[in-house]
Amino acid sequence: MTVTFFINYLNHHQLPVADEMYRLLGDNFRFVATYPRSVSELKGGEDYSGRPYCLLPAENTEHEKLAHRLNLTSDVCIYGAGNLGWEAERAATGRLSFEISERWFKRGIINLLSPRLMEWWWLYQTKLRNKPFYKLCASAFTASDCRKLRTFKNRCFKWGYFTMLPVFSQSKPINRIPQIMWCGRLIGLKHPEHAIETARRLKKQGCRFVLNIYGDGQLRYDIQQLISRLSLDDCVRLKGNVPNSQILSAMRESDIFMFTSDRQEGWGAVVNEAMSAGCCVIGSDAIGSVPYLIADGTNGLIYHNGNLNSLYSKVKYALENMDKVRAMGQMAARDMSETWSPRNAANSLMQLIDYLNGGESLLPPSGPCSKA
Repeated sequence: MTVTFFINYLNHHQLPVADEMYRLLGDNFRFVATYPRSVSELKGGEDYSGRPYCLLPAENTEHEKLAHRLNLTSDVCIYGAGNLGWEAERAATGRLSFEISERWFKRGIINLLSPRLMEWWWLYQTKLRNKPFYKLCASAFTASDCRKLRTFKNRCFKWGYFTMLPVFSQSKPINRIPQIMWCGRLIGLKHPEHAIETARRLKKQGCRFVLNIYGDGQLRYDIQQLISRLSLDDCVRLKGNVPNSQILSAMRESDIFMFTSDRQEGWGAVVNEAMSAGCCVIGSDAIGSVPYLIADGTNGLIYHNGNLNSLYSKVKYALENMDKVRAMGQMAARDMSETWSPRNAANSLMQLIDYLNGGESLLPPSGPCSKA
């Protein structure tokens, strides 16, 4: 079987699953990086285009010819966002294909005015609707958005972003002040102010904790001023930008990870990382990854987006039940290792392909490639 991915860049978000697909298929797997390489878009600063399965059609004429040939002849093709021309070419073949995407309505109904959305919707209605095209949902809200747009009816399956990290297997220290971590850009959609307000309420109630905030951005000065104004300097620390290795180390040392973004957070790979590090993640129910990855009260906690009372009550519950926090963190690490790992994602994708082709495989019951 030949499988070809057509995705904008081979960056660290795509690499783990791509490597696993190559492990399974060898030279029958190719990753077509459809856009020219860009330092800003490669993310993480590394160029992975030297992988033996990677093609660069935007930079190499021979790669471009091979990519078009693969688009027409591969048994299965999988497309990331922004590759409508490749999808239109593929549609004429009638061969099995998938789209990967986050949700369409990150900003609500106003997204209907997006020319990009309209272009995609027209392509679907005119060329893809009656073809074997399926949706891999890189957000828990993609399927519902597709239903609103009357697309991919009964053709949506769970997907996401998959991180290649060693799973934390040690026990967190018991007799210490609980460590809470927040990490992200200090911008509006991430709502770091919600973490600060939660800290204020916790301190007022006499809770013991330390909140470490990692990241930088346009709200840094406002957040610093807020911490000082609320007299939280003794329990809230702004750590700024640090190398990713230090972020991962901090996650392993933290008990609780607060993730306060709103619906504009398409996926949020930091959840994968924090769960792999054995943290009990307390996340907003509007974040794309949270409903997929977190089972409330089992491997983490979920609060209602924008509801500060809900967030506060979840964090307070966690601080008062640190034995349960440690158990949830251990379960989170196990789930990331066994269910939401790059290896299981690749294996589940092959299982889904066989299922859709009428083979003997069953549809994965949960996790990647299960019904969305």
